Amino acid sequence: MAKTAIERLAEAIEYPDPVPGGAPSFAFRADGSEVEAEETPDGRLVLSLRLSADEALLPALAGYAPARMLREEAVLAADPSGAFLWQDAPAAADARSLRRLFETFMDACDWWRARVDERTGHGAEAGARDMPDFIIRP
Repeated sequence: MAKTAIERLAEAIEYPDPVPGGAPSFAFRADGSEVEAEETPDGRLVLSLRLSADEALLPALAGYAPARMLREEAVLAADPSGAFLWQDAPAAADARSLRRLFETFMDACDWWRARVDERTGHGAEAGARDMPDFIIRP
């Protein structure tokens, strides 16, 4: 039996935990987050990460989206449960392409999570923004 795109992705990124054979979706735990992977009926492998359930963040996050679309293939989206990031590729992609998909998606996730942390007052960037850009000493 042929492996699913999710199984092939797990092999491509050398995921340490077992992935159930034939599963149409799976939650990969990486970099302290849970990345959902789903193989769609139309032959796509979709990765997604929930960024925030706080609706008040959506306008600020949406302001970043146009410029980020020029830099990455990950897309900011929203549904009734909040903001999330997603990216897809053909489910039939080779191992190298699947690995690259995961790597670039995780890079995008890091950038977007940092923006959420800045807006919610979490993370190292939150404390840094309270500091002035420069200090004048006598």
